[in-house]
Amino acid sequence: MRLAIIGVGTVGGGLAAAAVGAGHDVVVSATDPARAQERAATSGATAASGNVDAVQQSDVVVLAVPHAAVAGIVTELGAALDGKVVVDATNPLNDSYSDLTTSGVSAAEQLQQQVPQARVVKALNTVFASRYAAPTEGGVPVDALLAGDDERAKTTVARLVASLGLRPVDAGALRMARTLEELAFLNISLNATHGWTWQSAFQLVGPQAPAAS
Repeated sequence: MRLAIIGVGTVGGGLAAAAVGAGHDVVVSATDPARAQERAATSGATAASGNVDAVQQSDVVVLAVPHAAVAGIVTELGAALDGKVVVDATNPLNDSYSDLTTSGVSAAEQLQQQVPQARVVKALNTVFASRYAAPTEGGVPVDALLAGDDERAKTTVARLVASLGLRPVDAGALRMARTLEELAFLNISLNATHGWTWQSAFQLVGPQAPAAS
């Protein structure tokens, strides 16, 4: 899979290394091209000259930047995102990390409105970057919940997630991104409040097969 990762911070850099390790063709870009080059060198990815260059030949574009940067990046990319599977891995946290900046709608739904010709999937926002290198707990894959309105796009993202060693869980339509962003906020808040080590992850347990009729 040809993967463009916009952002090379903790999330983008960790994802780049994991995706390269899983055999994907990964291109990274960042506001600072030197940082992109540095992260590419350490992860095995290729550094693009800029965001537009990164997405040109990609199958999947992952937004791994602070949510506040998304609108500007989307404006910059414009029609380059048309037809692309766009993974929104962001969480719309406020500056104090005390709440989300959205109300009654998810950041992913807002993104889909900004890029109507792209196929937005909310994914990887509920999984801490530290888990990319440790995708299992007790021998069981950590769950990576995803949501989107395009079934083929969700299938593509599920394949990407599974290749990283995580278990993709289809949470439904993009409307469910509201819940996924709140779920991520809960995990962030728990770690920040209790001084945890940012390793906690979600796993659904119990029967998950359809009930017999």
